[in-house]
Amino acid sequence: MTMEQGDAWLECVANRMKQEFEKGNAPRPEKLTIREFIGKFGWSKRTPYLLNHVRNSMEKLEIRTIPDIEYHYLGAGISIELDPQSADVDLKTQPDPTYRIEMLEAANRKPMTVSPNSDLNAATTMMLLHDYSQLPVMQGNYTLNGIVSWESIGARLSLGKECNEVRECMVPAHEIPSTTPLLQAISTIVEHGYVLVRGDKNTITGIVTASDLSEQFVSMAGPFLFIGQIEGHLRQLIHRKFTIEELRNSSPSPEERKRINGSADLTLGNYQSLFGNRENWQKLNLQIDRAEFVHHICRVREIRNEVMHFDPDGLSEEDVKMLSDVSHFFESLVQMGAI
Repeated sequence: MTMEQGDAWLECVANRMKQEFEKGNAPRPEKLTIREFIGKFGWSKRTPYLLNHVRNSMEKLEIRTIPDIEYHYLGAGISIELDPQSADVDLKTQPDPTYRIEMLEAANRKPMTVSPNSDLNAATTMMLLHDYSQLPVMQGNYTLNGIVSWESIGARLSLGKECNEVRECMVPAHEIPSTTPLLQAISTIVEHGYVLVRGDKNTITGIVTASDLSEQFVSMAGPFLFIGQIEGHLRQLIHRKFTIEELRNSSPSPEERKRINGSADLTLGNYQSLFGNRENWQKLNLQIDRAEFVHHICRVREIRNEVMHFDPDGLSEEDVKMLSDVSHFFESLVQMGAI
């Protein structure tokens, strides 16, 4: 699928609902998941570019998604509906821009559970096989009795208490609704090492651990570090090679030019413009292809824009590799004495 095909599909959906409405019938919403929705446009993750494009298209077609496609888990179900034409819009259906715990993949991955009467050896075997630190103790899909963990087992055994069944080593579990704001949920996870997430159908939809938060942090912090290294190398590359006026000319905006007083004030877009000038490029005395170099700086700039927009979907492997390759490229230039 391509963006053009996605636009055509979205227009067909809008036209079908409008025709049903004009015939006096209640328009049938188009139901699918967020992952399926963005897949119609040829994408596997949400990016600022895609979200802006889709929002603008839906606004022109006078349709909307319930819930909003940005603030929920990729596997969440949505419906495409006609946008109310009156000013009296139901506030309950408006997009909620709050990032919530349900956006994390772990919060939507049904956890392995044991019952209170389960043999403790069976529970610890499951924990060892799957490298789990804890297991929810449940009866059915709704009743959460507690949780058993290496910590709770060790505490009972250290007191000389017999533990044959899970109930004998079980402790109260910590759970939160799936609608809990992410920042609020983090403090609970840090304090207890985990949190169980209860969904809108009153079932436990997932367990988010401190390890999950660490992985999320690394996936988000890694690109920040690569981008910081690339920007640092770029500053070293142009150090003392250009006048302030030449640096300022890297921006088409008169207002932005006024704030540029040195290389530290340049954005990746400024670097792209600066190196796009052949005379400027010659001052660097680099025996590499200028067009290819500028292309990669342009891609780094585009990826940086995505990184600055919180995205629980994370960057694609291709984008992370791009940042890594460019960062290593600059390290090679340093080792060769080119910078």
